[in-house]
Amino acid sequence: MTQLPNSIEARDVAFQLHSYTDARKHEEAGPLVIDSGEGIYVQDNNGKRYIEAMAGLWSVAVGFGEKRLIDAAVRQMEKLPYYHTFTHKSHGPSVELAEKLVGMAPVPMSKAYFTNSGSEANDTAIKLIWYRSNAMGKPERKKIISRVKGYHGVTIAAASLTGLPNNHRSFDLPIEQVRHTTCPHYRTVAKPGESEAEFAKRCASDLEELILAEGPETVAAFFAEPVMGAGGVIVPPEGYWAAIQPVLKKYDILFVADEVICGFGRTGNMFGTQTFGLEPDIMTLSKQLSSSYLPISALLVNEKVYGPVADESHKIGTWGHGYTASGHPVAAAVALENLRIIEERDLVGHVKDVSPRFIERLNAFADHPLVVETRGLGLIGTIEVAHEKHADAPGALGGRLNRELQERGLISRNMGDALAFCPPLVITEPQIDEMFDVFAGALDAVAKDLDASA
Repeated sequence: MTQLPNSIEARDVAFQLHSYTDARKHEEAGPLVIDSGEGIYVQDNNGKRYIEAMAGLWSVAVGFGEKRLIDAAVRQMEKLPYYHTFTHKSHGPSVELAEKLVGMAPVPMSKAYFTNSGSEANDTAIKLIWYRSNAMGKPERKKIISRVKGYHGVTIAAASLTGLPNNHRSFDLPIEQVRHTTCPHYRTVAKPGESEAEFAKRCASDLEELILAEGPETVAAFFAEPVMGAGGVIVPPEGYWAAIQPVLKKYDILFVADEVICGFGRTGNMFGTQTFGLEPDIMTLSKQLSSSYLPISALLVNEKVYGPVADESHKIGTWGHGYTASGHPVAAAVALENLRIIEERDLVGHVKDVSPRFIERLNAFADHPLVVETRGLGLIGTIEVAHEKHADAPGALGGRLNRELQERGLISRNMGDALAFCPPLVITEPQIDEMFDVFAGALDAVAKDLDASA
């Protein structure tokens, strides 16, 4: 009999394939095994504590170890551990959560539909949009526009929307119906001498030119994050959304606001849609919806979207789409309790209170020799680094700094050479200082090593 590995690290390498990981490198390096968490901190299986500066994956709003969410899950598990929402069936938690989300929406919405991840929510939005086009007798209207460096998930359709090369390479993506328009990153995309206002207008002009080139009658929808997350925490320039939205309205193109990262307080308002004055037809939600204690996501659709879809389902006899765990009662119960906590503890107000300190500490690194740009809003930000020794290897310096941070007890995520910060919304000003103090030490240590090897 083959002897199985003993340690959890060895068992992980032996049996598990990891997301966003070099599989062969993982066989050598092994995993960091997180064992427990409390507040903004997590602890590994060797007892070392880390500041979780990414809130897991942009998602643990109320912090780790929140007993109210645990208790909510147990209560619902004991009452009704599972049921579905197919074929005229329902249950209390999904009804309550749908009502809550439609009521919270910053623009008029008609219905909520539940999925299990942000990827599934965006994938379902595409299917809804295509279904609607057929219902309206416009089968040619199927093209979807998203943005270079946008992130919308990893299903075949959602990964096609995602405007990042590694989500397409060797997957035969993107699919034919998806197009990408200009990334609104002023520093890297603006032309010499172009002001932010001029750049914002050019982004809108680029979008309109793409629509006209494709044929407005073939373009169904535009997907965008209020603030781009995994593409590098790219905050749009002033005037960007004011220029983009009229183009969409001019050609009657649906607007899908991907609030998977921005939603539920991250930008200093309950939704990024409020922060930037957006008027979407569809909103996709996940992550901080349940603080990711359990998988759940949602789409909110307005009557303009819902009406034709409902009519077509009546004509066919069904809307032939659904997931086994859509609106799962335990996940929905946890999401409801999570939203209660966000509201009762005024975590959105808390973000507004502590954000100035977060942004101040973030921007203080702008003059460091390794830093090329700092970007942030609310409690989401990034510090982008560069050095001539890594000029020919994009992401190498970011990866090196990320490893140094982890050694020092801080978990971030390098998106190429941009180090992200998206801590739990419960973080305090002293903890913000603690987080950036660790970053400062790591940044100086890496800079010193680079100078020493010159």
